Amino acid sequence: MAKTANNRKVAIVGCGFVGSATAFALMQSELFTEMVLIDVDRDRAEGEALDIAHGMPFAGPMNIYAGDYDDAADAAIIIVTAGANQQPGETRLDLVHKNVRIFKSIIPEIAQRDYQGILLVVSNPVDILTHVALKLSGMPENRVIGSGTVLDTARFKYILGEHLGVDPRNVHARIIGEHGDSEIAAWSTANVSGIPVNDFCELRGHFDHDESMQRIAEDVKNSAYEIIAKKKATYYGIAMSVKRICEAIVRDEKPILPVSNFQRGVHGLHDVVLSMPAVVGKDGIEYQVPTPLSDDELARLHASAETMREVMSGLDLE
Repeated sequence: MAKTANNRKVAIVGCGFVGSATAFALMQSELFTEMVLIDVDRDRAEGEALDIAHGMPFAGPMNIYAGDYDDAADAAIIIVTAGANQQPGETRLDLVHKNVRIFKSIIPEIAQRDYQGILLVVSNPVDILTHVALKLSGMPENRVIGSGTVLDTARFKYILGEHLGVDPRNVHARIIGEHGDSEIAAWSTANVSGIPVNDFCELRGHFDHDESMQRIAEDVKNSAYEIIAKKKATYYGIAMSVKRICEAIVRDEKPILPVSNFQRGVHGLHDVVLSMPAVVGKDGIEYQVPTPLSDDELARLHASAETMREVMSGLDLE
């Protein structure tokens, strides 16, 4: 019999850099009072649980421990970060076959316990693996989501904020499509506190819009490659992005976030998981938001979708 989801409980599958950084961010957030860490290396999970638990006197009370899939069955959110790491020079799509094999051992374990919460996929390539998790779990589309381009969007806001000398929280701009090399910077709706981004650039003395737009979009896209080249992995930024998604779900905040979600016709997209804006609340995806796009952005979005479909068609999910 299915266990009712406990809104104050979270589970993290995979205790590598991303999983442990996420656990640390969530412990400090005080969103949850119980956290179970699951890893094929049980000692690693126990070590991370102990290390983070020792900071509890500086945060809020939490029961944090290493466990198994039975322990995760009633979690409000199961966060899957398990998978091979992206190596220097490797794209996210290069990881796909390694990580699909890993997901074949993880997702059925969750599904066979008739899981009633939200499955949040973080492993890369996140759009493909969210689609894989959806197919392997048989769960409703709204309850299987990926971290998508929430981090890319944060990077976009940060770099734009630096360029314009303005608080990135006042920058309203979004990365959509694949969380990867075919991602699209949605410049046509980018603004700073309601002022179109090109107008704001001119207020700040920037007039070469095309060059700046291309450079900034490339900087966003290549951020992960640069970090991986310098320190072998990225984990703090994605951990904070996952915390933001968890806040939206647990508090039923209903923000619009570009998470990985199964497309049902917005912008003519079907039968593909892409990072697209959606209202996120206690039930996962509440509804998909049709952001206005230029003709060029729309064409690039469909090209991104086709890349995802081609990868999916080459996977053996039996």
